Amino acid sequence: MSNPLLSQYLENVRSALSLIDLRSITDAGELIEQAFRSGSTVYVVGNGASAALASHMACDLSKGTSAGDLGLGPKSKSARRLRIIALNDCIPLVTAIGNDVSYSDIFLEPLKSLLRNDDVVIGISGSGGSTNVLRALEYAQVAGAHTISFTGAQENAALIRRYSDVCVAAPVTSIEQIEDLHVVFLHLLVNLLRERFQENRESGIQLQTRN
Repeated sequence: MSNPLLSQYLENVRSALSLIDLRSITDAGELIEQAFRSGSTVYVVGNGASAALASHMACDLSKGTSAGDLGLGPKSKSARRLRIIALNDCIPLVTAIGNDVSYSDIFLEPLKSLLRNDDVVIGISGSGGSTNVLRALEYAQVAGAHTISFTGAQENAALIRRYSDVCVAAPVTSIEQIEDLHVVFLHLLVNLLRERFQENRESGIQLQTRN
Protein backbone atom coordinates (compact mmCIF):
# COMPACT_ATOMS: atom_id res chain seq x y z
CA MET A 1 0.00 0.00 0.00
CA SER A 2 1.39 3.40 -0.96
CA ASN A 3 2.12 6.01 1.67
CA PRO A 4 0.61 9.45 0.79
CA LEU A 5 3.50 11.31 2.43
CA LEU A 6 6.11 9.44 0.39
CA SER A 7 4.08 9.72 -2.81
CA GLN A 8 3.73 13.48 -2.35
CA TYR A 9 7.46 13.85 -1.71
CA LEU A 10 8.29 12.07 -4.95
CA GLU A 11 5.70 14.06 -6.85
CA ASN A 12 7.25 17.30 -5.60
CA VAL A 13 10.68 16.15 -6.80
CA ARG A 14 9.28 15.11 -10.19
CA SER A 15 7.57 18.48 -10.61
CA ALA A 16 10.74 20.34 -9.62
CA LEU A 17 12.82 18.37 -12.12
CA SER A 18 10.62 19.67 -14.93
CA LEU A 19 11.26 23.26 -13.79
CA ILE A 20 15.07 23.14 -13.60
CA ASP A 21 16.75 26.06 -15.34
CA LEU A 22 19.14 24.16 -17.59
CA ARG A 23 20.64 27.41 -18.84
CA SER A 24 22.08 28.11 -15.38
CA ILE A 25 23.73 24.67 -15.38
CA THR A 26 25.18 25.33 -18.83
CA ASP A 27 26.47 28.72 -17.66
CA ALA A 28 28.07 27.11 -14.60
CA GLY A 29 29.67 24.53 -16.88
CA GLU A 30 31.13 27.29 -19.05
CA LEU A 31 32.83 28.93 -16.06
CA ILE A 32 34.29 25.59 -14.97
CA GLU A 33 35.39 24.81 -18.53
CA GLN A 34 37.09 28.21 -18.66
CA ALA A 35 39.01 27.30 -15.49
CA PHE A 36 40.00 23.98 -17.09
CA ARG A 37 41.31 25.71 -20.21
CA SER A 38 43.28 28.34 -18.30
CA GLY A 39 44.72 26.03 -15.63
CA SER A 40 42.81 27.87 -12.90
CA THR A 41 41.50 26.16 -9.77
CA VAL A 42 37.92 25.52 -8.68
CA TYR A 43 37.21 25.68 -4.94
CA VAL A 44 33.97 24.26 -3.49
CA VAL A 45 32.50 25.02 -0.05
CA GLY A 46 29.44 24.02 1.95
CA ASN A 47 28.15 23.01 5.40
CA GLY A 48 26.59 19.75 6.55
CA ALA A 49 25.00 17.92 3.64
CA SER A 50 26.30 20.69 1.38
CA ALA A 51 29.82 19.93 2.64
CA ALA A 52 29.24 16.31 1.64
CA LEU A 53 28.11 17.54 -1.78
CA ALA A 54 31.20 19.76 -2.06
CA SER A 55 33.36 16.68 -1.48
CA HIS A 56 31.22 14.69 -3.92
CA MET A 57 31.63 17.47 -6.47
CA ALA A 58 35.41 17.57 -6.11
CA CYS A 59 35.50 13.78 -6.50
CA ASP A 60 33.20 13.53 -9.53
CA LEU A 61 34.47 16.57 -11.41
CA SER A 62 38.08 15.43 -10.90
CA LYS A 63 37.88 11.71 -11.60
CA GLY A 64 34.76 11.83 -13.77
CA THR A 65 36.22 14.28 -16.27
CA SER A 66 39.80 12.99 -16.35
CA ALA A 67 41.43 12.13 -19.66
CA GLY A 68 42.15 8.67 -21.07
CA ASP A 69 45.35 8.40 -19.02
CA LEU A 70 43.36 7.59 -15.86
CA GLY A 71 44.89 4.55 -14.18
CA LEU A 72 47.96 4.35 -16.42
CA GLY A 73 50.43 4.99 -13.63
CA PRO A 74 53.30 7.46 -13.13
CA LYS A 75 55.45 6.79 -16.19
CA SER A 76 54.16 9.65 -18.34
CA LYS A 77 53.06 13.20 -17.65
CA SER A 78 49.32 13.54 -17.08
CA ALA A 79 47.01 15.09 -19.62
CA ARG A 80 45.33 18.33 -18.60
CA ARG A 81 42.82 17.78 -15.79
CA LEU A 82 40.46 20.01 -13.87
CA ARG A 83 42.02 21.42 -10.69
CA ILE A 84 39.28 21.22 -8.04
CA ILE A 85 39.39 21.23 -4.23
CA ALA A 86 36.66 21.02 -1.55
CA LEU A 87 37.89 23.35 1.20
CA ASN A 88 35.72 21.68 3.86
CA ASP A 89 37.79 18.49 3.46
CA CYS A 90 40.67 19.93 5.51
CA ILE A 91 39.10 19.36 8.92
CA PRO A 92 42.13 20.51 11.01
CA LEU A 93 42.14 23.90 9.26
CA VAL A 94 38.35 24.24 9.39
CA THR A 95 38.29 23.55 13.13
CA ALA A 96 41.33 25.74 13.84
CA ILE A 97 39.76 28.76 12.13
CA GLY A 98 36.36 28.00 13.64
CA ASN A 99 37.86 27.79 17.13
CA ASP A 100 40.50 30.53 16.94
CA VAL A 101 38.93 33.07 14.58
CA SER A 102 35.27 32.53 13.63
CA TYR A 103 33.16 29.79 12.08
CA SER A 104 31.98 32.47 9.65
CA ASP A 105 35.51 32.60 8.21
CA ILE A 106 36.33 28.89 7.82
CA PHE A 107 36.30 29.21 4.02
CA LEU A 108 37.27 32.86 3.72
CA GLU A 109 40.65 32.46 5.42
CA PRO A 110 41.88 29.53 3.25
CA LEU A 111 40.77 31.43 0.14
CA LYS A 112 42.94 34.36 1.21
CA SER A 113 45.91 31.98 1.06
CA LEU A 114 44.98 30.14 -2.13
CA LEU A 115 42.68 32.12 -4.42
CA ARG A 116 44.03 33.63 -7.62
CA ASN A 117 42.50 35.88 -10.22
CA ASP A 118 40.20 33.92 -12.58
CA ASP A 119 39.84 30.94 -10.23
CA VAL A 120 36.28 29.77 -9.53
CA VAL A 121 34.54 29.45 -6.15
CA ILE A 122 31.40 27.31 -5.90
CA GLY A 123 29.30 27.96 -2.79
CA ILE A 124 26.61 25.46 -1.84
CA SER A 125 23.85 26.54 0.55
CA GLY A 126 20.40 24.98 0.43
CA SER A 127 18.92 27.91 2.36
CA GLY A 128 21.04 30.52 0.60
CA GLY A 129 21.92 32.13 3.92
CA SER A 130 25.00 30.29 5.21
CA THR A 131 27.24 33.12 6.42
CA ASN A 132 30.55 31.33 5.83
CA VAL A 133 29.55 30.48 2.26
CA LEU A 134 28.36 34.03 1.58
CA ARG A 135 31.63 35.49 2.93
CA ALA A 136 33.65 33.12 0.75
CA LEU A 137 31.73 34.15 -2.37
CA GLU A 138 31.94 37.84 -1.47
CA TYR A 139 35.71 37.59 -1.08
CA ALA A 140 36.01 35.68 -4.35
CA GLN A 141 34.34 38.53 -6.21
CA VAL A 142 36.58 41.09 -4.49
CA ALA A 143 39.64 39.01 -5.46
CA GLY A 144 38.66 38.84 -9.14
CA ALA A 145 37.53 35.19 -9.15
CA HIS A 146 34.33 33.81 -10.65
CA THR A 147 31.48 32.58 -8.47
CA ILE A 148 28.84 29.87 -8.80
CA SER A 149 26.19 29.03 -6.21
CA PHE A 150 23.91 26.06 -5.63
CA THR A 151 20.81 27.00 -3.62
CA GLY A 152 17.03 26.58 -3.49
CA ALA A 153 13.90 28.70 -3.47
CA GLN A 154 13.85 29.71 0.20
CA GLU A 155 13.72 33.41 1.03
CA ASN A 156 17.45 33.62 1.84
CA ALA A 157 18.35 32.50 -1.69
CA ALA A 158 18.27 36.21 -2.54
CA LEU A 159 21.34 36.64 -0.31
CA ILE A 160 23.53 34.15 -2.16
CA ARG A 161 22.44 35.44 -5.57
CA ARG A 162 24.11 38.79 -4.74
CA TYR A 163 27.53 37.15 -4.79
CA SER A 164 26.96 34.72 -7.67
CA ASP A 165 27.97 35.17 -11.28
CA VAL A 166 25.85 32.06 -11.90
CA CYS A 167 23.19 30.80 -9.50
CA VAL A 168 21.88 27.25 -9.96
CA ALA A 169 18.69 27.08 -7.91
CA ALA A 170 16.41 24.15 -7.08
CA PRO A 171 12.81 25.39 -7.56
CA VAL A 172 11.62 24.04 -4.20
CA THR A 173 11.69 25.20 -0.57
CA SER A 174 12.02 21.82 1.20
CA ILE A 175 15.66 21.51 2.24
CA GLU A 176 15.67 17.74 1.63
CA GLN A 177 14.33 18.19 -1.90
CA ILE A 178 16.79 21.03 -2.55
CA GLU A 179 19.59 18.64 -1.60
CA ASP A 180 18.12 15.93 -3.85
CA LEU A 181 18.18 18.28 -6.82
CA HIS A 182 21.70 19.52 -6.03
CA VAL A 183 22.99 15.99 -6.63
CA VAL A 184 21.17 15.97 -9.97
CA PHE A 185 22.76 19.33 -10.83
CA LEU A 186 26.20 17.91 -10.05
CA HIS A 187 25.70 14.87 -12.25
CA LEU A 188 24.41 17.04 -15.10
CA LEU A 189 27.60 19.10 -14.82
CA VAL A 190 29.80 16.00 -14.81
CA ASN A 191 28.20 14.68 -17.98
CA LEU A 192 28.33 18.08 -19.69
CA LEU A 193 31.97 18.73 -18.79
CA ARG A 194 33.20 15.22 -19.57
CA GLU A 195 32.01 15.77 -23.12
CA ARG A 196 33.31 19.35 -23.32
CA PHE A 197 36.78 18.48 -22.01
CA GLN A 198 37.10 15.61 -24.46
CA GLU A 199 36.12 17.92 -27.32
CA ASN A 200 38.77 20.41 -26.20
CA ARG A 201 41.45 17.73 -26.30
CA GLU A 202 40.38 16.23 -29.62
CA SER A 203 40.07 19.58 -31.37
CA GLY A 204 43.48 20.72 -30.15
CA ILE A 205 42.12 23.85 -28.43
CA GLN A 206 45.05 25.69 -26.89
CA LEU A 207 45.11 25.20 -23.12
CA GLN A 208 46.87 27.89 -21.14
CA THR A 209 49.40 27.20 -18.39
CA ARG A 210 49.24 29.01 -15.08
CA ASN A 211 52.54 29.90 -13.41
